[in-house]
Amino acid sequence: MAKWLPAALDYIPRWLDFQMRLTEQPGCVVAIAEHGKVVLEQAFGTAELGRKAPLTPRHRFRVASHSKTFTAVGILKLREQGRLGLDDPAGRHVDGLPPAAAAATIGQLLSHSAGLGRDGDDTDHWMDRKPFLNEEELRQALAAPAPVPASTRFKYSNLGFGLLGLVIEAAAGEAYADWIRREVVAAAGLAETVPDLPSPGATPLATGHSGKQPLGRRVPIPGTAPTNALAAATGFVSTARDLVLFFGGLDPEAKGGLLSPASRRELIRRQWRNPDAELERHYGLGTSHGRSGDFDWFGHGGGFLGTITCTLVLPGQGIAVSVLTNAVDGPANPWAEGIVHILSTFRKHGAPTAKTKDWTGRWWSPWRAGDLVPAGGKVLVADPALTTPFLDTPEITLEGPDRGRVTRAQGYNSYGEEVALVRDRKGAVAEIRYAGSRMLPEAKLAAELRRRYGA
Repeated sequence: MAKWLPAALDYIPRWLDFQMRLTEQPGCVVAIAEHGKVVLEQAFGTAELGRKAPLTPRHRFRVASHSKTFTAVGILKLREQGRLGLDDPAGRHVDGLPPAAAAATIGQLLSHSAGLGRDGDDTDHWMDRKPFLNEEELRQALAAPAPVPASTRFKYSNLGFGLLGLVIEAAAGEAYADWIRREVVAAAGLAETVPDLPSPGATPLATGHSGKQPLGRRVPIPGTAPTNALAAATGFVSTARDLVLFFGGLDPEAKGGLLSPASRRELIRRQWRNPDAELERHYGLGTSHGRSGDFDWFGHGGGFLGTITCTLVLPGQGIAVSVLTNAVDGPANPWAEGIVHILSTFRKHGAPTAKTKDWTGRWWSPWRAGDLVPAGGKVLVADPALTTPFLDTPEITLEGPDRGRVTRAQGYNSYGEEVALVRDRKGAVAEIRYAGSRMLPEAKLAAELRRRYGA
């Protein structure tokens, strides 16, 4: 394990716990793997509001568009076997397609550049108002004119990945769910992943939830509907543990794996920039791409009615991160990128030293909470309310066991001023003096607020 990683793994759950309280999310599961070994796996909150059902790491989630990466791996596996090529038009493998869909190449479908519509002219299946499309309905939706010409821009299409499911069936000679379960899921050793529901076994499923509005409260959303002909785009059900193991194995530098290193490089090669987006993002072959902190990443997110999920891999670092949330407003994507931001911070500063051992913990003022986080020979002051808690973080350089000074801070902070630990009679740290401000433990601040302002 990298020397700096344990300190990051110690801070991440404490930060996530604060984020859960702040956002009032029902539940969240996080997993992190390094070089194919799970090094953090933790659940927060509940599997279903209104029931005494704590969420556990063994709860499965609808991971929705993560399915696209599984489908892309299946396509590249068939390509390695010589059964299809990325330049093949879909019509070469699937009979009876309308012209635009038949002409779309497999590579265009994988990279969302075929110009096909996103979901068709009736998307009520995404609203849980009707069943997901069957094959006949998928073919009817594909018959609509393509909104833009092929190979002109990145244009996300669930219909296109539904078509890739038909391509796999034609090339493999069996049902998509049967082939992908055996040749991808089982071959990768994933014990908690299935391509769609319903599925055999008693592994629990996390219940999804609505947002708090318009009812003023969240309501449970079962999320058990099969996705039928769109399974290749959105059907998969999995756990954070399985996702970090699967996605981590797609790093071209990972040992073993379902695909050759060359196929993995092709899978994660950036094909198209996401146009008209302020945040720089790209798409490969069933993989999304971005950068957080000092790390580039690839992976995928997923949104099913009631669950939001995200998995990111740091290529060359051997690290994969997955965050699963069970509400329609679950911040899985910013939390996953926030974890990458935390990892980047510890990699930059290094593991804490012995002299900083007492400079830790969460400390409160009436304004906010602040986390003292030792890293390297210094102490960072993180803001746990931020999705990037080390953004513009002040740094404290120690001048003695209980004295330090802010030696790095943006201009509105307290650069150059003193920070001190205040100990009780037993020698334990009881409060922090940060540039003249008293920072207290949470319980003491809560008592002060009740005393001064009432319950």
